[in-house]
Amino acid sequence: MAIQLLYAALGLALLVLAGDALVKGAVNLSLRLGVPALIVGLTIVAFGTSAPELLVSIQAVLRDSPGIALGNVVGSNIANVLLVLGLPALIMAIRTDECDTRRTYAMMLGATVFFIAIALTGTITWIHGIALLLALSFVLADAFMTARNHRRANGAAAAAAAAAVDNPDEIEGADAGMGWPKIVMFLVLGLIGLPLGADLLVDSSIEIARALNVSETVIGLTLVAIGTSLPELATTVMAALRRQADVALGNVIGSNMFNLLAIVGVASFFGNIPVPAEMLRFDLWVMLAAALLMLPFVFRGWPLTRAWGIVFSVLFVVYIALVVLA
Repeated sequence: MAIQLLYAALGLALLVLAGDALVKGAVNLSLRLGVPALIVGLTIVAFGTSAPELLVSIQAVLRDSPGIALGNVVGSNIANVLLVLGLPALIMAIRTDECDTRRTYAMMLGATVFFIAIALTGTITWIHGIALLLALSFVLADAFMTARNHRRANGAAAAAAAAAVDNPDEIEGADAGMGWPKIVMFLVLGLIGLPLGADLLVDSSIEIARALNVSETVIGLTLVAIGTSLPELATTVMAALRRQADVALGNVIGSNMFNLLAIVGVASFFGNIPVPAEMLRFDLWVMLAAALLMLPFVFRGWPLTRAWGIVFSVLFVVYIALVVLA
């Protein structure tokens, strides 16, 4: 048991480090090849930061462990709202009235309902995967058009904003001085480390589930989901400390959409994904409730105070307890 926990921790560490390396390599390669910074931010960074969750879900599907594949996604989305927003709010209140995320939040809600409707069919197939990826393409196209229209707006303020968007230094992982050898090194480390980390995490999670005599779904919803949400937690804590409410909320909303549409969509091409019965009864609805919990903060501008941070964090602990003890 102890050795399996060590392997799981090593797998998570590999996933985080390899994912970061892949993002740095891919971002700087794209910028060197002349891809606009705006496109890099909307695609390369978004996909790169979701690479750990994607590899875990693919490995789980290939090992016939749908509970880990879907638990990783559903559990991560629950953790993203209750834990990733709750813990930073305990440190510093997040002023949600200082940003406008209503449009992307509405899309996240739509993606959540769409995913649940597909899951209720009992098995997610490659046909459902195509539908999820088509929905993702719509989200990306909308984000690109919104950003482009904003850049074309008149006035000095809009021009300054456009310049910021075009500045590669604003993109996560961008380094104007990075040479080709370093870019190649980051890409190789990322492409080798991600599958190794995913393999370690999935295999050890299966063994931990057997040792504890619990379902793989429980391990996917807890250990795997929390572990793969750690990068989002770190990003949101830093955003809260810097009083960047748009980054904090955007991080959670974007991650949740990518988890549902991209990760499950791609993973479904590696095999059918049966939806565990306990997830149909409970966890999918908790995920929807957590998404709806954000509504007054997004549309009414309620600040995420320390009191709300306590509420969110307690709700997450209660959820984990119910999953483990069920």
